[in-house]
Amino acid sequence: MNTKPKNIYFLGIGGIGMSAIARYFLHEGCAVAGYDRTATPLTRALEAEGAVVHYDDDPELIPDTMRSPEDTLVVLTPAIPSDHREWAWLRERGFRIEKRSQMLGYLSEGKLVMAVAGTHGKTTTSTLAAWLNHAAAGEGSAFLGGISRNFDSNLVLGEGRRLVVEADEYDRSFLRLSPDVAVITATDADHLDIYGTPEAMVEAFEQFAAQVKTGGALILKQGVSLKFDTSERRLYRYSCDEGGDFHAENITLLADGRYEYDIVLPDGCIRGCTLGVLGKVHIENSIAAVAMLWAAAAIENKHLDYDAVRTALATFGGVKRRMEVYVNTSEQVYVDDYAHHPEELRATIESLRGIFPGRRLTAIFQPHLYTRTRDFAREFAEVLSLADDVIMVPIYPAREEPIEGICSEFIGEQLTVEWCLAEREELAPLLEKRATDVVVTFGAGNIDVVCKDVAEVIQKKCSSR
Repeated sequence: MNTKPKNIYFLGIGGIGMSAIARYFLHEGCAVAGYDRTATPLTRALEAEGAVVHYDDDPELIPDTMRSPEDTLVVLTPAIPSDHREWAWLRERGFRIEKRSQMLGYLSEGKLVMAVAGTHGKTTTSTLAAWLNHAAAGEGSAFLGGISRNFDSNLVLGEGRRLVVEADEYDRSFLRLSPDVAVITATDADHLDIYGTPEAMVEAFEQFAAQVKTGGALILKQGVSLKFDTSERRLYRYSCDEGGDFHAENITLLADGRYEYDIVLPDGCIRGCTLGVLGKVHIENSIAAVAMLWAAAAIENKHLDYDAVRTALATFGGVKRRMEVYVNTSEQVYVDDYAHHPEELRATIESLRGIFPGRRLTAIFQPHLYTRTRDFAREFAEVLSLADDVIMVPIYPAREEPIEGICSEFIGEQLTVEWCLAEREELAPLLEKRATDVVVTFGAGNIDVVCKDVAEVIQKKCSSR
């Protein structure tokens, strides 16, 4: 963008990525307004910060100050349907309309861009990188795909050129970026409603990899296979404990469920690391984040401060809805997680099994999208069957219309463990009546609305014994 617009109007302002950009423009002194489908904690926070938000698709509700294409820029999320009335009104009147991914591309100009891509692990890894930049390097900004518990925001504004962004593969959005340092965490099949085939999705990741700047660094998860030209950029591999240029050694489970481990780097080792959050899966995420800082420091001819990195890892508070612990006692445990892909569920369930061995695990799952449920029902059933019992919640449709025959029971009927179906609002009363031990809620929809109610029920079981 050559000049900063006066007014910014967002279609889908409550999305996690959209709200971060909205916060940025509020910070820059722009007038910000927008539409979203429902009120959420994110939209309420934006309103408290000065944005004007409404929840009905009605062009008459667009503020008077934002009804001229001369001084108003429109930012669009790909989740907005094509028949949206406000979008049509804005198109007909010649407003400049940019996708969220285009805005990220503009806002990253002149920055040292550190991008995290992959079908899962993006949000925690990018949030870790942002926290390490802040706490260990003393610099850096970030647009995040979740609410960091350390920053209490999905937007980080700091000194220096470093900018961490979550590079979303949905709608090929990440192809708007040309990062200096990039991590690819996974390329498992997903978003087949967009890509059509797993092979087409992998091709998009290959294109993203090829867009890493000349002299930059690409850091791939061990086992991810991509074809692209590596002659102009450095290629590194990372893993939890499966080798690679960056990996962990001497992993030890601590009494409180956290882990201690050493991080092996190409030129040294950071010994005695711990994370402030539970889950072995986060060891791998932390290694990817440390690898990004190491690569950024190399580009800038700086030294990575091992002691500062160790301290920063220990104070990382995690991301809301990423293995977020509500209750953790010897009697009862309740964890909420954003997982909505089979491999994400697998990683969390296996982490909980490792932390709480021998305890009964109840998994509660709200599927996200009819197409994803249709495409991965067998895989969801296989992974959920790793729990001891399952409660299925009706599908959260998001941007989609129903598909005949596709419902949560479509997964439930393929489970090999005890299961039942319950409405979201019924979860807390249902759990109050049932014997529970370790409970985890999964889903990228609106299941988080009942997390506090569920936590209260689980917590009362502890105090009543």
